[in-house]
Amino acid sequence: MKSQSSGRSSRAGRGRSRRRSGDARSRHSRSVPQAAPKKGLWSKIIAFFGDGKSTRKAAARNGSRPQRDQSPRVSRKPESVEVTSPRLYVGNLSFDATESDLFELFNGVGQVQNAEVVSYKHNQRSKGFAFVQMHTVEEAKRAVAELHDKEFLGRKLVVSGAKSSEHARN
Repeated sequence: MKSQSSGRSSRAGRGRSRRRSGDARSRHSRSVPQAAPKKGLWSKIIAFFGDGKSTRKAAARNGSRPQRDQSPRVSRKPESVEVTSPRLYVGNLSFDATESDLFELFNGVGQVQNAEVVSYKHNQRSKGFAFVQMHTVEEAKRAVAELHDKEFLGRKLVVSGAKSSEHARN
């Protein structure tokens, strides 16, 4: 026996009717929530890390300080440490400066025991500062007086007393 088709689409299913008007939901007592649109990968990443705009808006609402990009950056002077030991800190050093260059420069002021340029371990490039060990505290004080703000290899040196290990922990 053959079944007869009533002409309806098979997708409608048995006992169900298709909604034809947009106000069909209002007939029902409970509404079906709409699914949120799917977010793309970049939208998820931006939402996770924040796009910066929402944090600035929240900061403005709370009356807190504006973000750094809104105010000009103020450069600060390096902190001057009193010379209490023969060990000196030499900052703003040219990346081309070597230990022998420092040894010669500081030897003009007093007797140098050691000069050490601090560099990165993985590529041996200078970090831009060094430590020089003078023979006495008096020579170290004289080196600070003579060499601080002196031009060396195109840069003005910052020479001050090195922080001791107990001072660095505080």
